[in-house]
Amino acid sequence: MNTKISEQHRSKPAYVYVRQSSLAQVRHHQESTERQYALKDKAIALGWPETSVKIMDRDLGISGTRMTNREDFKTLVAEVSMGNVGAVFALEVSRLARSNLDWHRLLELCALTQTLVIDDDGLYDAADFNDGLLLTLKGAMAQAELHFLRGRLLGGKLNKAQKGELRFPLPVGLCYDDLGKIVLDPDEEIRGAVQMAFRLFRETGSAYGVVRRFAEQGLRFPKRAYGGAWDGKVIWGHLSHARVRLLLTNPTYAGIYTFGRYRYRTLITPKGEVQKSIASVPETDWRVRIPGHHEAYITEEQFEQNRQRLERNQTNGKATLLSGPAREGLALLQGMLVCACCGRAVTVRYHGNGGIYPTYLCNWRRRDGLATKDCISVQAGLLDTAMADAVLHAMKPAELDLAMAALDELEQRDQGIMRQWNMRIERAQYEASLAERRYQECDPSNRLVAGSLERRWNDALQRVAETQAEASQFKGRNARVATPEQRAKVLALARDFPRLWRAPTTPAKERKRMLRLLVRDITVEKLADRRQAVMHVRWQGGACTDITIDLPKPAADAIRYPSDAVEHIRVLAQTMADPYIVEELNREGRRSPTGKPYTLSMVKWVRYKYAIARASSQRPDELSVKEVALRLGINVDVVYYWIVTGVIEARQPDGHDRLWITFDPATEEELRERILASSHIRTQRVKIQL
Repeated sequence: MNTKISEQHRSKPAYVYVRQSSLAQVRHHQESTERQYALKDKAIALGWPETSVKIMDRDLGISGTRMTNREDFKTLVAEVSMGNVGAVFALEVSRLARSNLDWHRLLELCALTQTLVIDDDGLYDAADFNDGLLLTLKGAMAQAELHFLRGRLLGGKLNKAQKGELRFPLPVGLCYDDLGKIVLDPDEEIRGAVQMAFRLFRETGSAYGVVRRFAEQGLRFPKRAYGGAWDGKVIWGHLSHARVRLLLTNPTYAGIYTFGRYRYRTLITPKGEVQKSIASVPETDWRVRIPGHHEAYITEEQFEQNRQRLERNQTNGKATLLSGPAREGLALLQGMLVCACCGRAVTVRYHGNGGIYPTYLCNWRRRDGLATKDCISVQAGLLDTAMADAVLHAMKPAELDLAMAALDELEQRDQGIMRQWNMRIERAQYEASLAERRYQECDPSNRLVAGSLERRWNDALQRVAETQAEASQFKGRNARVATPEQRAKVLALARDFPRLWRAPTTPAKERKRMLRLLVRDITVEKLADRRQAVMHVRWQGGACTDITIDLPKPAADAIRYPSDAVEHIRVLAQTMADPYIVEELNREGRRSPTGKPYTLSMVKWVRYKYAIARASSQRPDELSVKEVALRLGINVDVVYYWIVTGVIEARQPDGHDRLWITFDPATEEELRERILASSHIRTQRVKIQL
């Protein structure tokens, strides 16, 4: 019996810690697991009662490089720290921890609480210097062993990847042949679905557009399962936005063999736990990149274009200036304008009921406090009309060719979609034929099996009928294979392309997509001194043209009164009030700049605009209400009361002017006597004086 084990140790439970690093090891390396469970017998042999030996095996299948998710290890550390453990049994040090931090923490707690550590090699007292030193070395060697194993494995993988021979799960549409080479999937339906996704992205210009087209056409997209009962099988389902992005950003579809596109990153959570996550790596940091390694669905140039278009579609990207995809708004140049003042992208603001009045606006400098006005604020209709005229002029020589190419493109698109439907029907028919063969090969007397196979056969036949019905419905609704008569109509329509462009039935989004095929970007500059805007257009072919647009004048300046009319009103205002000026102008047959008769508001506006003083209708012996109140030292309400009751008479010449009161000495004396006779007025007068 080992002398390090005392009765104090045996009076406490013995913990047997069982762990395997992965579920695959738990499944395939069962001998190691059995050896760890056999440590219970060793604890009993060392003197612990069977009831005091506890097995801790909830960490099976979890890596020992960190404490996260290792609940039994956390429980073990907690029990040791409280002194409730007599000994910790483990097959070897690496079973407890692969991290020096966790291992040293456990050793320190074992030393403080006098807990023994027992493995397959011996028994150790962590409080003893020699035993503690040996356990420390074992922990360091366990971590070093993990480092060396990882280095050898990764070195072998890298060496094989540099030769393009390292095999890894391939995306759907690609597979390995008998010689281990990457080839296109032999299933024509799978290849057609992948090719359809790439073609629709070229047409729509966005990942969401591909998803919407698949949904509208009722198409499915394949997904290959890896692992589990469905390992290697193809599952058909709906296409999601995430799947489209992965499809477009995967260089394997461009025939490029890569290794090291993703890497584990270590992060510290707010709880202080260390976690690892997978993050993408910039292309310059990829370990291996072998172009032209295998057959491809698209070229390398197309792959780069797709990736750049996806980056431009991210309107919240830091390095993105212009957003690429055409949207549904009314502004034709949305996402294509650059401010010549600050170099920022010009945004769109919609005004009016329902947002039917778009405006191009750039206010970055004003928002940053660098200017007091917006860089640009222009009605969208002005720039859109000028740009549309330029596009129609540029396209006029090629209208017929474009019409025929568009018609051929529509036919090819429908034929591709129908080809997918036909392959889907063929697959359903194959499954029905397979179910029929299985039913025919079954022993008729075994009714339990025959009944199940018969139901599967009926279900397969039902799926064939449903698929054929859906395909027929789509063909009748969306097919666009043109007859000679229809082609003639298309050519006739192409000759009047401007009418087609301006037709209300043409969606704004389609106009934007056509515009993006011709124009790369537009730099807009506002010339405030000339009331003009200049669009510097950069076409896709590299040519540059300038388009000048005259901006409308402000509303106040748009309605200008002639100078002779202003001067005539100035002369009349010297002797007439505004209502009489209106009558005189209309009697003379004069009209406003809009062709309407003059009104009182027009005359007042002219006087305000050109600082024309109003003629005074006051007589030499007259005072205003306020002046009378100040002369007598009373409130103006008293004067108005006297006017209403007829004590004094007031004159208002035009019904809108001031009230004028004849104030001679006799009237003043009479009013002062009235004030002295009235105690209420005297009280108000005293208050006013105070």
